[in-house]
Amino acid sequence: MSVPAPILKRRIKGVILSIIGLATAFLFLFPYVTMFSTALKPKGDITDIPPTYLPQHWIWSNFIKVFTEIEFGTYTKNTIIIALATMIIGLVASIPAGYFVARHNFRGRTLFLLIVLVTQMFSPTTLLIGIYREMSVLNLINTYSGLILVNAAFNLAFAVWILSSFFRSIPKEIEEAAQIDGCSRFQAFRKVALPLALPGIVTTAIFIFIAAWNEFVVAYTLASQPAKQPFSVGLSLLTGYYEVKWNYLFAGSLIAIIPVVVLFIFIEKYLVSGLTAGSVK
Repeated sequence: MSVPAPILKRRIKGVILSIIGLATAFLFLFPYVTMFSTALKPKGDITDIPPTYLPQHWIWSNFIKVFTEIEFGTYTKNTIIIALATMIIGLVASIPAGYFVARHNFRGRTLFLLIVLVTQMFSPTTLLIGIYREMSVLNLINTYSGLILVNAAFNLAFAVWILSSFFRSIPKEIEEAAQIDGCSRFQAFRKVALPLALPGIVTTAIFIFIAAWNEFVVAYTLASQPAKQPFSVGLSLLTGYYEVKWNYLFAGSLIAIIPVVVLFIFIEKYLVSGLTAGSVK
């Protein structure tokens, strides 16, 4: 029995799209596969000429030895504390700011949002000298507080921009109806606007968390003691003048990305809805 031409065309199109999707996924996953392969190699296999892609001897203990090569446990703990605190402070500051910008058509609002956007164009590297001097005056060098405040400040502009756009996509009439039913302005914000804005808040939280999780330059400048350094600085210690410990470097890098991957898995539905918010009117 012959398959009708339209159905056959759709099947062929589906197969082609599946192949393209698999090829794209492979291209994105290939660097991680290479990292995983290198992380399982002994030191001798990495320096072999010609090099081999797959390990000749699978050394799973590299994922454990990285904790003895550097204080990886301490670095990971520091990173979690800094990233979580940065995310919380960023949300506490950006949610009311984004809501106010979205709900009040004050004079200079467009200019304010433009300035907020322009601040994202400055590289933290260009501000390091001023940041270091300011943190030194405040006695915040080699402290969690210094790293958290700087990270939160760098991510605040982006968070306000995203949340203001998201709050604008929520009709004012919903909050006005809640106020007619007896809610105060704050209750309408807390019980109506915040639940509706949850996907956007989660999206903003993830971006702040990842930015703080991966930050290196500011942490390298403001924290010289391992007790306060994040893992991004700790991993750089595996790169020496005469030797790079690739197997431990890749093993540590893979361990470091696991929390972010797990986080994405659990909040993927909120992240997608937050990124697509406002696209349909």
